[in-house]
Amino acid sequence: MKKAAYNILPATEEILRTMGEQIKLARLRRDLSAEFVAERAGISRSSLWKVESGNPAVAMGIYAAVLHALSNMDKDLLLIAKDDDMGRKLQDYNLMTKKRASRRKK
Repeated sequence: MKKAAYNILPATEEILRTMGEQIKLARLRRDLSAEFVAERAGISRSSLWKVESGNPAVAMGIYAAVLHALSNMDKDLLLIAKDDDMGRKLQDYNLMTKKRASRRKK
């Protein structure tokens, strides 16, 4: 079976590894076994191991299930891209270039 190829930058790979480590530490701080968290998340222990190692092939839904199994930490996913500084700058730039407000109707 051919291994899936991903175009992931090294910096992003490091972010995934760090995120996996943080998830593992959260599990260990709660003194929960890998088997228990995997069962609670509805995944296999090998899938949990992939999450905790930051494997880029793991689906976002599995990360969400694992975070939920760790005492509802899935709510933290709402923080992703919350503050889009670059998007706001681009939007402001586009508003300032040759655009007019719509005419008022009399």
